Amino acid sequence: MAGISRREWHRIVLGGIAGAAAQRWDLVRAQEKGPAGVQIGVQSYSFRDRPLDAAIDGMKTVGLTACELWQGHVEPKGVSREALRKWRLSTPLSTFARIRTTFAQAGIMLNAYNLSFRDDFSDEEIARGFEMARALGVPVMTASANPDLVPRVATYAERAKMRVGMHNHSDIKPGEFATPDDLTRALAVSPMIAVNLDIGHFTAANFDAIAFLRAHHDRIVTLHIKDRGRNQGPAVPFGQGDAPIRDVLHLLRDQHWAIPANIEYEYNGADTLVEVKRCLDYCRSALRAD
Repeated sequence: MAGISRREWHRIVLGGIAGAAAQRWDLVRAQEKGPAGVQIGVQSYSFRDRPLDAAIDGMKTVGLTACELWQGHVEPKGVSREALRKWRLSTPLSTFARIRTTFAQAGIMLNAYNLSFRDDFSDEEIARGFEMARALGVPVMTASANPDLVPRVATYAERAKMRVGMHNHSDIKPGEFATPDDLTRALAVSPMIAVNLDIGHFTAANFDAIAFLRAHHDRIVTLHIKDRGRNQGPAVPFGQGDAPIRDVLHLLRDQHWAIPANIEYEYNGADTLVEVKRCLDYCRSALRAD
């Protein structure tokens, strides 16, 4: 990473006051930008049909160089809730450091760790999540969390000096993030609480992703790029729904907002590699257009 020493990188990831950490994260993102100055990455959930090593191989094949790592590619599957809790609390942090190294050797930068804090998380699990994120070397976390959990998460985010982006879904119901008000209430809790804006879900819930991005870009740590129809429409190939993908990417490009735009492939397609490449090509083409 040209222009940042190893010591400075560790300072970015591991410490500093909240404001300085945010400024350094902007610097990192600015130096990792892709086409037209916008970092196009992928949520590894897009490769949910394969284990982590195969997912990384798929990212390399497609030509991706940035990733938001989904917890489902890290945690054990098919275990009880208590077994999962034990795994989170007892797995050596070296396990996550090795994952970080594997991505680095593949030429892929991890821009976030997606660990969805839910009501059944103990305080120890929440705190451990930030330790995992540090070992992975990511600057931020994202979470499909319960809104009532935000104050607890904020306490540990402030201790770790790491921002957490709350992820929105389209179902407007208690206990989930969906509306602009849901998200702005979370932002008011702490400067370390941020937003992971899913523009597809936001559109499906009949909200304006462009307006929210303009108003809160300084508190958005990552975007999920997908296409859906309004009125709870299904996920569809990019360009076939109502999500303003082109306009969002142009806004990032033209305003020089260093927010990673992570593709999340969620529609029914024939082949994951083919479809993720199709999504990536769409984004690159959009950024080249006026």
